[in-house]
Amino acid sequence: MKTLFLVRHAKSSWDDPSLADHERPLNDRGKRDAPKMGERLARRGVTADLILSSSAVRALTTAAIIAEKIGYDPKSIVADRRIYGAQVSTLLYLIQELDDEHERVMLFGHNPELTELAHRFSSDIEDMPTCAVVELTFDIPRWADIVTCKPVAVRFDSPKKRT
Repeated sequence: MKTLFLVRHAKSSWDDPSLADHERPLNDRGKRDAPKMGERLARRGVTADLILSSSAVRALTTAAIIAEKIGYDPKSIVADRRIYGAQVSTLLYLIQELDDEHERVMLFGHNPELTELAHRFSSDIEDMPTCAVVELTFDIPRWADIVTCKPVAVRFDSPKKRT
């Protein structure tokens, strides 16, 4: 079994128009939502063997906050610039190339790509608001097999969803 968590970065700030998009930080709501989502995941006993994140500040910050909440060392987060602005095909390639020793992987990124990827696996996922988490469980032995199958379980959560 392989479990893939798709996590959209928390709400980012547009306060400083001089910042490049890649450098935008989280805003106050994002700083509240990321720990809340991390705590929800921790309460469910969610762990990760690998956290892979876009190199954008808002994605890395979200990943670090959630990593701490689930007991994953934030220094072990792998930042990959290819995730920032990636097409779904690029994200699929990155997932297929994952080491099969990793059973549970979290991928932190951006919209619209994450929503498109989630929708590819489950037509029930039509939108991933900021800090949303989609958990996809696959009955496969290798990440390379992910493109040829549908998940056996899909779970969706977002900051505004009541738990």
